[in-house]
Amino acid sequence: MTAGQHRKNIQIGTEVEIVLKKDQASGELTHGFVKRILTNAAFHPHGIKVELEDRQVGRVKVIITDPD
Repeated sequence: MTAGQHRKNIQIGTEVEIVLKKDQASGELTHGFVKRILTNAAFHPHGIKVELEDRQVGRVKVIITDPD
């Protein structure tokens, strides 16, 4: 499950599950589609930070679909 740690695997429109800051302790995931990629680095050990279309921000834990 390291795909969410690499920026190259995530594009605008990618369907993902993220962990919100408030849910980091529980590990609860939030489903959505990527609106913006907030992490500039090519890799982040806790997941690339993104903003979803509903404006929630968190780190990608699961990539569900490719945007193509």
